[in-house]
Amino acid sequence: MAAADTPLLFRAVSKSFARGSQRVQALDQIDLGLVPGTITALVGPDGAGKTTLLRLAAGLLRPDGGVVTVLGADLGSQGHSLQQEIGYMPQRFGLYEDLTVQENLDLYANLQEIRPEDASTRQQDLLKLTALGPFRTRRAGALSGGMKQKLGLACALLRAPRLLLLDEPTVGVDPIARRELWQIVQGLRDKGVTIFLSTAYFDEAERCDEIILLHQGKLLKKDTPKALSAPLQGRCYLVTDEFRSKRQLREALQARPEVQDARILAEGVRVLCRSGAAAAAEGERWQAVEPAFADAFVDLLSDPQENEAYHAEPPNQTPADGRPASRAETPETVVDVHDLGKFFGSFAAVKGTSFQVQKGQIFGLLGANGAGKTTTFRMLCGLLPASSGSLRVAGVDMRRASSQARARIGYVSQKFSLYGNLSCAQNLAFFSAAYGLRSSRRRQRIDWAQQEFQLHDYANVNVDELPLGIKQRLALACALLHSPPILFLDEPTSGVDPLARREFWQRITGLAEAGVTVLITTHFMEEAEYCDRLILMSLGEVLAQGSPEEIRSQARDAEHPSPSMEDAFIRLIEAHESQIRRAS
Repeated sequence: MAAADTPLLFRAVSKSFARGSQRVQALDQIDLGLVPGTITALVGPDGAGKTTLLRLAAGLLRPDGGVVTVLGADLGSQGHSLQQEIGYMPQRFGLYEDLTVQENLDLYANLQEIRPEDASTRQQDLLKLTALGPFRTRRAGALSGGMKQKLGLACALLRAPRLLLLDEPTVGVDPIARRELWQIVQGLRDKGVTIFLSTAYFDEAERCDEIILLHQGKLLKKDTPKALSAPLQGRCYLVTDEFRSKRQLREALQARPEVQDARILAEGVRVLCRSGAAAAAEGERWQAVEPAFADAFVDLLSDPQENEAYHAEPPNQTPADGRPASRAETPETVVDVHDLGKFFGSFAAVKGTSFQVQKGQIFGLLGANGAGKTTTFRMLCGLLPASSGSLRVAGVDMRRASSQARARIGYVSQKFSLYGNLSCAQNLAFFSAAYGLRSSRRRQRIDWAQQEFQLHDYANVNVDELPLGIKQRLALACALLHSPPILFLDEPTSGVDPLARREFWQRITGLAEAGVTVLITTHFMEEAEYCDRLILMSLGEVLAQGSPEEIRSQARDAEHPSPSMEDAFIRLIEAHESQIRRAS
C-alpha cells in the first residue's frame, strides 16, 4: 500500500520523557501502518506507551526520532493543515461541565474554526448520531458517564475526520453506554472513517479488524484477533468441578505449575495451559475450547514471577501456627441495610434499598452510570448521611456513630484518593498516620505494603507520574494498612489494564478467603462472576439480587437460554427503564 493511501504511518518513531534526573523511553523505534476504513485496537499494559502513541498520531507531541505521516503528509511539517482530517478524543475529554451540551459543541466548533452555518448542520447530525438531541440544554456536568463520553466523541467528530483517534473511549462507562458507543464507532467505520483506539476490554479488541500490542514502548505484535490467538490451539480449556465453588477451583488451578492462567467465567473456570491439558483432579471436568485474544494477551505478556498467588493476611493476627483463623460456621452479618434512601433536594438518588452482607463475602453492586451505587457506598462508609432507612456496618449504626465503624473500614474510591504531589512512600506514611498507626507497628505495616504490593521501585516517584495499575496497587495498600475487616472498593479497576485487573482479583479473593468482607462496584461484567452475591441497581432502585447465577437466570428465556452477565445487565435495566418511561 502506498504511503499516500495509508491513513496513519509510523516509521522508526521514538519518544522519551524526563522523569526527575532520568529519561523514560515511552516508545522505541515503532513501525506501523493502518488500513483505510478499518478499526484497529491498541492494547498493552499500563505504561506501554499507548497514550503517547495516540498523542503523536494526533500531532500533540513531536517524536524524538522517526516520521509520522497522515494520509501521505508529514505530520511534523504539515500538522496544521492535517488537523481537519484528524479527530482525537483523549481519556479525559475536556468538557466544560458548567456549559450545556449545545454550548460545548458551539465552543469546540469555534475552537476548530468551523463556520457557524457549517457547524449547525454538523451538530444536528451528531446530536442525532449520539442520541443527545433531547439533552442539548442539559449541563454537561449533569450528564451520566456514558452521555459525557458520547458528547466528547461528538466534539471530536465536528470536522468529519477521515482518521479518528480514541484513547480508551469506554473507560468507566456501563455496558449499555459501552454498547451504544460501539454502535457509533462501527457506524463510522462503515462510512469509511479509519479508527484507531486504545482499550482495556478484550471483547472490544476482538471486534476490531486488527490489534496492535505494545509492551514497554515496543511493538510486540500486529495482526488480526484470530491470527494472534491461533497459536494457542489445544492449550485452552473450560474447567468445572462438582465439589468446589468457581473461586475455590480457580485458586487451586492457578497454583498448578502447568497452568499459566485461570479466570472465572459464567460457565466455569477458563484455563490456559503452558502446553496441553493438565491432569484433572477428582471431580474436575476439562473441556477444550477455542483460544481467544485474552489468552494470547496473557501468554505474550504475563510474568510468572509477578503473578504468584497472593496470600492475604486475615484482618486479625494470624495464629502462632501460621494458619488463618477458620470462619464461623454460622454466617455473621457484617453489613445490614434496610430501606435506605438518599435525597438531594427533590432528587431521589437511592430509593428503599435493602440487603445484607455476610463476613468473608465478596458482594458486588452493579448498575448503569447514575444508578446510585457510589452514593450507597458513601453512605455505608459514613461519608454521606442517609436521608432515610437504617444501615449498620460492623455492628455500628452508621446514622449515629459512623466514626466508630470507619476505623474498621478500608475504602478505595473511583479516583483512588491518593495525593498526586506526594511520592508513593509519602502516601503510605500519610495514610498510616491517619489510621493511627504508630512506632514499630507503623513501620511494620509500611514494610508489608511495599513488599506485598511490589512498590519498592516506585517509593520515590510522585503518584501523578505512576502508571494507573501501580496507582491501583498503592490505593489498595493504603486502604489495608490498618488491617480492616471490611473493604469498600468503588470501581477500582476502571481504566486499569487486563493484567493489573487479573492481579487485583487474585488479591481480593485472597482477602475474602482470609475472612475480609469486600463490597465492590464494577462496570466489568466478567468481574461480577467473582462475587458471592450481587445487587443490580437502576435509577436508585434494586432490580435484582442474589448469586451471579441467580441474576443471570432472571434474563433467561427461550431465545437466550444461557445469557451472560452483560446480557442480563442490559436486558433487566432496559426493561426497568422502559417501564419507568411509560409510567411517567
